[in-house]
Amino acid sequence: MHVKGSTVPFRRPPRTEVNSPAGFTLIELMIVVAIIAVLAAIAVPSYQSYIYNAQVAQAQGDIKTLDVSIAQYYSDPNGFPSSLADIGKNGMLDPWNHAYQYLRLSPLDNRSRGQVRKDKNLVPINSDYDLYSMGRDGKSNPPLTSKNSRDDVVRASNGRFLGLASDY
Repeated sequence: MHVKGSTVPFRRPPRTEVNSPAGFTLIELMIVVAIIAVLAAIAVPSYQSYIYNAQVAQAQGDIKTLDVSIAQYYSDPNGFPSSLADIGKNGMLDPWNHAYQYLRLSPLDNRSRGQVRKDKNLVPINSDYDLYSMGRDGKSNPPLTSKNSRDDVVRASNGRFLGLASDY
C-alpha cells in the first residue's frame, strides 16, 4: 500500500505477541532442580555401594593371590613364611590403601598370641595362618565380632572361607 504523494512504500511494524514466553519461569527451573536432586539422592548411594562391593571383590582376589603364593612357598621345604616379605609381597596394599595383614600361627611366639583372629566363640578362625585386609576403616581387632573388624576381608577356616568378617 502506498500513501498518496509518497515514494516510499508504507510498511507495518512487525507484530509481537504480548503473552509469548521468552524462557523458563522460576517455578519450572525449581521443579527441574528438584527432580535432579531426587535422582541424585537415589543414584549416589547405589553407586557408592557398587564401588564398595568392587573393592571387597578386589581384596578377595588379592588375598586369594597371596594365599596361592604362600602355598607355593610352603610346598618348598621352608614351611610357612614368617612375613609377606618372604614371598615378595610386603608392600602390597588393599583397595583402601592399607597393608595386608599376615600372621603365621605355627610356631607362634607369645607376643603374637593376642593377634590371632577369633570367631564369635573366641576360637581361632585358622590353624595355619591369618591373612586379611583391615577393610575400609583400616581398624581391626582379633575377634571378628568387634565393631572394628566387621568390614575386614578375611581368609578363614584354613582357606575354605574368603569374604567379609561380618559374613563369617
